[in-house]
Amino acid sequence: MALHVHRPTSLGEFLELCGDFLAAREAEHNLIFGIASSIRMTPELFADVPPRFAVVTANDGTVVAASLRTPPHNQVLSQVDDAAAVDALADTLADEPLPGVLAPAEVAGQFAARFALETGRRSRLEAAERIFRLQRVTPPERPAAGGWRLAEPRDREIVASWIQAFLTEALPGQPLPDEPLEVADRWIARRNRLLYLWEDRGAVVSLVGAGGETPNGIRIGPVYTPPSERGHGYATSLTAAASTDQLARGRRFCFLFTDLANPTSNRIYQSIGYEAVCDMDMYRFEA
Repeated sequence: MALHVHRPTSLGEFLELCGDFLAAREAEHNLIFGIASSIRMTPELFADVPPRFAVVTANDGTVVAASLRTPPHNQVLSQVDDAAAVDALADTLADEPLPGVLAPAEVAGQFAARFALETGRRSRLEAAERIFRLQRVTPPERPAAGGWRLAEPRDREIVASWIQAFLTEALPGQPLPDEPLEVADRWIARRNRLLYLWEDRGAVVSLVGAGGETPNGIRIGPVYTPPSERGHGYATSLTAAASTDQLARGRRFCFLFTDLANPTSNRIYQSIGYEAVCDMDMYRFEA
């Protein structure tokens, strides 16, 4: 069956082509929807280097795969209904300077192998992740001391520092923001996203974000507690609180990504009601 790779030039055109395809598996595509939401709500952030889109269709127009990228970040691939679409995408994108790919596990491996064949750029598996979905929160068995509040302008410097620390720890090798204080300002402004802080004994001890809207939900992350404050249940209680608040605001679902190399975090999220959906692999391409 012949496949056709389309290269939409705008977010609207991309979603018109593949929105229904993505929405049929909303949890699996929560990251793509979240990136799309950011493009729509903060287009100024993408003015200098426009996002790149791709959609693969069969002869009858049926969508079988979709992908996007916001340079300098990784290519993100959807679930794929025809394995040949993965090779078609890799061939189409072979001339682009991709730093890596994030996709459903089997799709990611196939794309990385084909991309390496076409470009001569070897790849390595950088992270194995899992998508979780929550519809109802199970309160933590042992709630942490303290309580939560939303981030405010007075938290600007600690938010900037902790988001940088989260990115460095959770996503090594990924580009860091050039202006971390501006990133903090966007979170604190509560525009299309909310940042939750946990306080204990008058001090901020943990951070959880909620952003990247999907048609019926939102993605939880980043989740960060500085090493000196770990082991007290702060992140568990704050993630539960943030998820509860988002559901109360009308979301049907909350989604999050976990690193499979960290069994503790996977266990913690499941203890408050998150259920596994699918695995995602991230490959890094050599320079």
